[in-house]
Amino acid sequence: MKYIVRLQAEITVKSKSVRSRHGKLLTANLRIQLKALDPVIKVKWLWDRIEVVLPEQPSDALSNAVVERLQSTPGVLHFERVQYHPLTDFETLLDWVLSFKRAQLVGKSFAIRVKRKGHHSFSSQDLARYIGGGVKERVEGTQVKLKGAEEEVVLMIAEDDVFLVERRFAGLGGFPLPSQETVLSLMSGGFDSTVSSYQMIKRGARTHYCFFNLGGDLHEAGVREISYYLWKRFSPTHPVKFVSIDFAPLVDVILTHVDNGLMGVVLKRTMLRAAALATRYVNAQALVTGEAMGQVSSQTLSNLAVIDEVTSKLVLRPLIAMDKQDIVDIARRIGTEPLAAAMPEYCGVISNKPTVKADLEKVKQAEQAITDQMIEAQVYNADVIDIRQLHDAQMEKVSLAAAVNDTTLEKVILDIRSNDEVEQAPLQNTEYSVEHLPFFKLESAFAGLPKDRQYLLYCDQGIMSRMQVLHLRELGYTNVAVYQRAEKTVE
Repeated sequence: MKYIVRLQAEITVKSKSVRSRHGKLLTANLRIQLKALDPVIKVKWLWDRIEVVLPEQPSDALSNAVVERLQSTPGVLHFERVQYHPLTDFETLLDWVLSFKRAQLVGKSFAIRVKRKGHHSFSSQDLARYIGGGVKERVEGTQVKLKGAEEEVVLMIAEDDVFLVERRFAGLGGFPLPSQETVLSLMSGGFDSTVSSYQMIKRGARTHYCFFNLGGDLHEAGVREISYYLWKRFSPTHPVKFVSIDFAPLVDVILTHVDNGLMGVVLKRTMLRAAALATRYVNAQALVTGEAMGQVSSQTLSNLAVIDEVTSKLVLRPLIAMDKQDIVDIARRIGTEPLAAAMPEYCGVISNKPTVKADLEKVKQAEQAITDQMIEAQVYNADVIDIRQLHDAQMEKVSLAAAVNDTTLEKVILDIRSNDEVEQAPLQNTEYSVEHLPFFKLESAFAGLPKDRQYLLYCDQGIMSRMQVLHLRELGYTNVAVYQRAEKTVE
């Protein structure tokens, strides 16, 4: 089985040297990821396409894993699963096409599409007419229909190779990593910061994460998990850093010394001052925020101009002109919506009557109490963690397996996915009983569950279950841990 990968359209119109660089980067990224699934997989760069060759008769699990990786890798416009045949005579090719397509063509209108590259003694139309005539003659109830056909048979010819397209899959688009320069994304874990981080990864920028802890350990645990999820799914070929800065002391200063209406703007300026210093940990050329014009009072154009004035670092805002629903839709598509929606929030700076047009001189005067030395102290004492060890670092803080060895408790798997997810793929387990309790009801309902059980939380990615275990542990529950389906073990 083969997959034919096509580069994002913007790449194909660039100069030869730039296109070559992008193509080789994408090929290398795919090779690293796919060979980790099966070392037999081959990935080859062929200028106008990348060919991914799987072992003969791959398992469904391997095929699905390959598709998931191809769909999650920046730089891929789309890709096709194809069957291969050497270029021979038309009659042999007709027999080959019918061996795969006959059953799905019976009684339907169809069109034959032929795309060629190279020099041949026939035209694309010649082969399309021959295959089309053969299908109409040999397959019952078929009718040629060039526009609006029920079925399309797509043949791609590259020199002496013929590929029959079984299915086309959409890719992310964008540019391969790290074709662009490095950025540091200000990550709160909500919809905006996660989608803006994803947008930068998709555009080919190595994206590190900077979290400002305003006083909530649970919030940090959630942000760590969602940052890990973004990295693991969309950019696992290039390790990045997670920078956590304790911002509680600076928040105290703002609450004490800053006028209520200016608090939001001053807080954002203070974050940019700190983030600009933190770029030295990751050698980032720009900062990334999830701000969208007019979404809240601090995000008016006037206030954004005042906020940006505090740093010479370039500040990028991928979401600046997006509607909130558009942002939520992207979060849903990339799998971060349930994580962002359940993210615990802590905000120590809330203005009663925030200004929408802050005066720069008044802001500067208000923030004189926040000295460079105070900010430097917090940044220089920040936790800087390799994303690959992010789970390990968090596990040192809160063990998710503290009660696993308690053999006196009956173990029950608590499936915390949504109703739709459970209906589509019910969890089957013969070792423990399985009960369903959606994550959004977990906190309110957990207290009513029998106390003489140990609950092993399950979700598809393992991210939501980790967040909820950490949350329940902070609430004082010790009879809860994480269940991982693939290994049938408890962490």
